Amino acid sequence: MKNLWSEKQAQKYVGDLATRVYTSNLLGKESSLVLHGGGNTSVKIDVDGEEILYVKGSGWDLATIKEEGFAPVKRSALLEMAKEEELSDSEMVRRQRAAMIDAEAPNPSVEAILHALIPYKYVDHTHADAVVTISNSVNGKELIEKVFPSFLIVDYVMPGFDLAHTIYTMTQDLEWGSIDGIILHHHGIFTFDDDARESYEKMIEAVMQAEVFLQQNAPLQIAQHFEPSECDMQKIVKVLSEAKGYPISLNINQSPLANYYASQDNLREFASRGVLTPEHIIRTKGVPLIMEDTNLEKGVAEYIEAYKAYFNEFATDEIMLNPAPNYMVIKNLAVISFGQTPQEAAIINDIVEHTMKAVLQADKLGGYKSISLKESFAMEYWELEQAKLKK
Repeated sequence: MKNLWSEKQAQKYVGDLATRVYTSNLLGKESSLVLHGGGNTSVKIDVDGEEILYVKGSGWDLATIKEEGFAPVKRSALLEMAKEEELSDSEMVRRQRAAMIDAEAPNPSVEAILHALIPYKYVDHTHADAVVTISNSVNGKELIEKVFPSFLIVDYVMPGFDLAHTIYTMTQDLEWGSIDGIILHHHGIFTFDDDARESYEKMIEAVMQAEVFLQQNAPLQIAQHFEPSECDMQKIVKVLSEAKGYPISLNINQSPLANYYASQDNLREFASRGVLTPEHIIRTKGVPLIMEDTNLEKGVAEYIEAYKAYFNEFATDEIMLNPAPNYMVIKNLAVISFGQTPQEAAIINDIVEHTMKAVLQADKLGGYKSISLKESFAMEYWELEQAKLKK
């Protein structure tokens, strides 16, 4: 993990919000911190005597966000929301928009209330691979406490209001100066400071700690296990397009990492243990299609039936999403992602790449363990996450 701060570049960004843009872009440039819209940042600014939280707008990407990508919300209104015992998604969105000082700005991040709770000017939140890899090991709680003894550590809670209210309750008697940040199990990390550079560098330093721990305790040595061979792309496109109901594009990954991952024993169990961080599920679904010893048509049909059973087990009044897989792992051959466009297939592949490495490293810490199926379903069908895809 490299510290990308440049004093020369920083001087080009004048003002609190502009500086917030600069450090947000720095975080967004590092794919091992955030991927494709993940993470969020904020800055608190006094506007005519009112403290305004400028928080990343939902659907914006930290790598490319500009000043207009931040939603300005009255902090006082967000703090009042944190006190509620219950708050529906729709009511949270309504009240957040009502508290905005610019009706043309995007919807605030789902973590806006949590950002308001943290009493520092700058707040950074990422889904750092190294941190979540440690957390997603079977001994994750103990290991995270070992690596981050000065952080507030929070068990997995559904993002949004539930998470904000949980932290509101946990921090009632907290001396904020006594902690260096917050770790959210199976989710990510927060750092904060009254100085933009300090908050950014705290993030980099914390993630470096996690990376060093993994290097020392879960080093990866990936060797090519077989010579990459060609896939029957025409057949895959035909079968998956029929299953999806629209023409698909493929992203075929036969890198050494994908090669090693696809060669694992008990591949179906090995590669079906859930997402790296919850929001990935809206891109990848919970598990891939695993192709070991059956034909493609049968494999896709069995996947769809399994997805329908998963949906029926947890659904209340949701409408089922497309039940066909979003990526597949072919034993000793490749990892292939599907999308309506080449860009969408590439995004899914990016997420899968990071997940594969995390799974392999977490296994060296005792085993990989993601959130539960019930928690996965709640995230996959969360209306606020689905709204991101529509954007």
